[in-house]
Amino acid sequence: EFLNFSRLKTSWRKAILIDYYSAGFLWAKEMDFSLIQLSVFMDLLNFILENISDKHMTLGDNLKELERAMTETGETHSEQGGDLDFFSIEQAKAIIDYFVNSLFKYYRVYEYLFHGPRELVLSDE
Repeated sequence: EFLNFSRLKTSWRKAILIDYYSAGFLWAKEMDFSLIQLSVFMDLLNFILENISDKHMTLGDNLKELERAMTETGETHSEQGGDLDFFSIEQAKAIIDYFVNSLFKYYRVYEYLFHGPRELVLSDE
């Protein structure tokens, strides 16, 4: 009403994804990640969601892919001349904990979100 929208309809799928990306971004900012670390974290977040939505990966396969992606991220950075990985061991553990508690714990819900029978829409009615 304040923004003068009429007949507003909200896609639950899009709203949930925006919420998850926003929560991930804010969590990473609270972790005081550098700009590069923030970018890598958001790439990891997107990677995991794409594994669910596009590749239909199981929870176990997605966990393995996260481990592989985090390992490759560190190796790629080291090969480019930096002697430190993007994330410290403590930060990497915190990232894994974040994904476990925010997404992997509710994996079946996210599978349903992407592969459920139909899109749920909330309207102003």
